[in-house]
Amino acid sequence: MKTVSMSGSRRENVGKKDAKKMRNAGLIPSVIYGGKEQHHVAISVKDFKELVFSPEIAFVKIDVEGTEYNAILQDIQFHAVTDNIMHADFLELVEGKQIVMGVPVKTTGTSPGILAGGKLQTKLRKLKVKALPADIPETITLDISKLNIGNSIKVKEVEVEKANLLDAPNAVVVAVKVTRAAVSASMGVDEGEEGGAEGEAATEEATEE
Repeated sequence: MKTVSMSGSRRENVGKKDAKKMRNAGLIPSVIYGGKEQHHVAISVKDFKELVFSPEIAFVKIDVEGTEYNAILQDIQFHAVTDNIMHADFLELVEGKQIVMGVPVKTTGTSPGILAGGKLQTKLRKLKVKALPADIPETITLDISKLNIGNSIKVKEVEVEKANLLDAPNAVVVAVKVTRAAVSASMGVDEGEEGGAEGEAATEEATEE
């Protein structure tokens, strides 16, 4: 897993006026917590680009006036109108202490259901993983090569070594859904043909099922 380096300075004041001044100066009010002490810091907005605007998850190394803190981005707040970053929370990594991170889901293999005209739907793009920092995977890869139309993979069917998944066990992660093209193919009707009232009713009924 990649590590993003950031630099910060300690905040003397933590009020709203001070926070507004920092944002105007291109700094983001931030908090590092989870360790022995809580640290209020200001970090350049430029340092957030690689961390926030990337699909990859990452550990963060924050240099605060010569002291380094290993952490993960736990929460970030954006302005409702401008989408500018307003505040960030970092969870300090402590040796022997588990953390929770959202890990991206990827798929591999060729689904027979998709070949038959079905469509792959990703219901959960990330899964909540609880593990020691060293055991957090970069991605969770699911094999869809056995999924026919109507089949799915649920959270309880996903295994991540040395980690626990916190999402609801019966929640669907990925599924292959029926499409109009698949229904037409199963009925031996070209998708562009006019099937008449009875044909349309049959197609709609099959689609609903």
